[in-house]
Amino acid sequence: MATAEQIKALLKSHAERDEQRFFSVALQVAAKEARQGHHKLAADIKAMVERSQRSGSLSVAGGKPTPLVQQPKGELKGLLEPVHSPARNSELILSREVRGRLEQVLLEQRQRERLAAFGLFPRRKLLFTGPPGTGKTMSAAVLANELKLPLYLIVLDNLITRFMGETAAKLRLIFDQIKQTRAVYLFDEFDAIGTQRGAQNDVGEIRRVLNSFLLFVEQDASESVIVAATNHPELLDKALYRRFDDIVRFDKPGAEQVRLLVENRLAMFNADGLAWDEITRVADGLSSAEVTRACEDAAKEAVLYHDATITTSMIVKALEYRKLGNQ
Repeated sequence: MATAEQIKALLKSHAERDEQRFFSVALQVAAKEARQGHHKLAADIKAMVERSQRSGSLSVAGGKPTPLVQQPKGELKGLLEPVHSPARNSELILSREVRGRLEQVLLEQRQRERLAAFGLFPRRKLLFTGPPGTGKTMSAAVLANELKLPLYLIVLDNLITRFMGETAAKLRLIFDQIKQTRAVYLFDEFDAIGTQRGAQNDVGEIRRVLNSFLLFVEQDASESVIVAATNHPELLDKALYRRFDDIVRFDKPGAEQVRLLVENRLAMFNADGLAWDEITRVADGLSSAEVTRACEDAAKEAVLYHDATITTSMIVKALEYRKLGNQ
């Protein structure tokens, strides 16, 4: 059964017309029921949530529908790629600090009109740093979904050219779009254009691109959310850091996050009796994405060979396999 706190959260989110929070709590209830062995009830709850999400049966907060992601046309075609991600806040397993940072961004964005009345502006220029697979790209997708905004990925391969001035002109097109269409814009693998000026492998065009980006991002006063993500913050030019409203450092999951990742991904299995100390010990050093994939491997083994019974040894074996792949 749902806890008293979960029931209150369901009622509160329904009263505030916050469908994402409502669905998140409902999925937490489903996961809890699954862990207690009530698999049919858990499956029914998840199915009801999925049907509601598809039909949009709950009103969106503020009564605003989620905008359709438009395919870029003309000169923007090939520079911006629309991303259709179902990522939800409830699926994001992060440290308390990182989650708190993202929740603050969401709060300020949702209350931007209230802030504006006092001459204040919400955080919207964000730099995400950290190892691969720690949730940077997924967090950008969650921000877009939670704010009911389209998500666009800047295609760096098509942005950077060898011709003098052409890349800067393309970058201007992107920032014009950022100004005209409110959305979340993701510069993934940002170190490709943010490399330190004067580095040994520095080339003239990349230096000009960086200078252009510094100028455009500083001048940008749009309502869009700009996210730059990199696995190599040590390569970034120092001048970039003061252009961002917040710098969020993503790390590999600790023991608490590993357990939550495993429980979420294996919510449809009976996890009673799992040796969590052993699982978290073996998972140490793996990214969130690698832990999730290991859980999927263990789940497949359980379904195909063990009558859908999951065990510690299956999970540990899958985690160790992922570790071998990193060597």
